[in-house]
Amino acid sequence: MSDFIDLIKVIGEKVSRLKDQIQTEEATKNAFIMPFISALGYDVFNPMEVVPEFVADIGIKKGEKVDYCIFKDGTPVLIVECKWHGEKLDVHNSQLHRYFHVTKTRFAMLTNGIIYRFYTDLEEPNKMDESPFLEFNITDLRESVISELKKFHKSVFNVEEILSSASELKYSREIRSILSSQLVSPSEPFVKYFASQVYNGRLTPKVIDQFSSIVRKTFAQLINDSINERLKNALTTEATQPTIETPAAQPQPTEQPIVEDKVNKVITTQEEIEAFFVVKSILRGSVRSQRITYRDAQSYFAIFMDDNNRRPVCRLYLEGKKYIGLFDGEKKENRLPIDTLEDIYTYSSQLTEAALRYPDDVKN
Repeated sequence: MSDFIDLIKVIGEKVSRLKDQIQTEEATKNAFIMPFISALGYDVFNPMEVVPEFVADIGIKKGEKVDYCIFKDGTPVLIVECKWHGEKLDVHNSQLHRYFHVTKTRFAMLTNGIIYRFYTDLEEPNKMDESPFLEFNITDLRESVISELKKFHKSVFNVEEILSSASELKYSREIRSILSSQLVSPSEPFVKYFASQVYNGRLTPKVIDQFSSIVRKTFAQLINDSINERLKNALTTEATQPTIETPAAQPQPTEQPIVEDKVNKVITTQEEIEAFFVVKSILRGSVRSQRITYRDAQSYFAIFMDDNNRRPVCRLYLEGKKYIGLFDGEKKENRLPIDTLEDIYTYSSQLTEAALRYPDDVKN
């Protein structure tokens, strides 16, 4: 299965590199999704294994078709609904829900070639769950996701085994979502639980309001400390490795640094770290990943090349209404609104162009 891991990573790199040139749903299928199905071990050109435009008639409504139905040993095992990579997937859940009901498969996949969502029927037999049990961005895959994805490979596909892990994945995902929401805006019961552990007085509305801020800040600091500890450990490990001496960078007296906010009790959030890795996944095919660094400030989160604030790639404003700040050749910032971190991919070409402005001082 080592070949499978390599294939999936190659597809992820291809998506990062080509997505700006892919402008239609059909092109998304051919360039991104068919290679993904092939990586799962299925012959996309064998109609006994992969059936395009599979008929899924719904009651009196005839001619309904799902993009692909994957068969194993003559039995449908996975239906696949595809969209153009620039489309949001949320609005298409109901369509896949209808297809799932009239097919015999236990699994469904909704994808735009970048985001992949896998569904099953854990809550009610033959009725697709509203939320996926597995979701990932193929340009930024974690090892844990690859481990789950392997189970869909033709050579090891087992319905019961996947269903067993799907249950744990689904509820774990939902718990993570609840915790993420509570960490941003803790509910009264959540605050009361922690306040009751440390406060002996009466939990009046005023006390609850005070503890709401304390709980939120405490968890944010806890996450920040955890991230910083991991970075510290990584840097310590790196420091023990032999280094290659490189020529000292020439001073640039005429180039003015972009002034950062004065750092005062800055807390780096999990969302900012995730945004950093989104940008890193966009740039990794064009520059060495070690060159991509970040610094947090009170009002924004900045991403640089070579840990040098004279080499900006972008700024991210993620408190309240979200923005991404892009820099032109003269390092003038242009702020653009974004709804989610996924929208950062819309500006892949501008981010890559910004990163490539700065020469790599390390010679191969």
